[in-house]
Amino acid sequence: MEPGNRLGDIEITDPKAMRALAHPVRLAILEHLQRNGPATATVLAPRVGATPSVTSWHLRHLAGFGLVRDADPDPGAGGDERRDRRERRWQAVARGFRFEAPKDEGDEEGRSAARLLSREMFLRSADLPARWAATVEPGLDPAWQRLSGLSNTRVTVTPEEAAAIEDGIERVLAPYVMRDAADRPAAARTVRLLRYTLPEGEPQGEGEGPAEVEAQGRAPDTDTDTDTAARKDDDDGDGGTR
Repeated sequence: MEPGNRLGDIEITDPKAMRALAHPVRLAILEHLQRNGPATATVLAPRVGATPSVTSWHLRHLAGFGLVRDADPDPGAGGDERRDRRERRWQAVARGFRFEAPKDEGDEEGRSAARLLSREMFLRSADLPARWAATVEPGLDPAWQRLSGLSNTRVTVTPEEAAAIEDGIERVLAPYVMRDAADRPAAARTVRLLRYTLPEGEPQGEGEGPAEVEAQGRAPDTDTDTDTAARKDDDDGDGGTR
């Protein structure tokens, strides 16, 4: 794990790997494996909206960039060649992935690839809060309803300060992300934290600087059961990276 990578992510730096992952089916495959563990192409196919043979092809493509691997290597049985590729069990190499645009402004290939993957991930995550509100939130008990919701905060910071904020968030999250399943409290459940860092354009005139805190919302208290957004995971594939 690289310094500053507290969450055990695989770090993607190859522009070709970024472009390979910037595909809705491949993102869905990788997210499913990271969240649910090893699976075959046949099992994955209906979850990612592709046939088993197409899913198998995408899995081999991801494996070529070191993002997934064979979950059951069996040299004694003749290895990969003797097994139906659709029945091979695949697993994600790491629990999550991360990437960033190159610091070199002249590296247009790297910057373009990072932008392409980022946009695909934004598109994939766009409807998650609405789906959560429609399908999951009504069934939460009051304790979880009070904790769920979103925050929309605007701050004026330098790039270095923004990086420090991100580092601080990951420092808080790391013990929970890395905790073994056996160590989780009985009352624990999965919660999705969506974090968007969106630098804004330059102000158009004087007095148009952002307010420090624009909005913050929580679900109302009630006595009946009914990337930052906190949500309980549903059963569908999600747009997170971990």
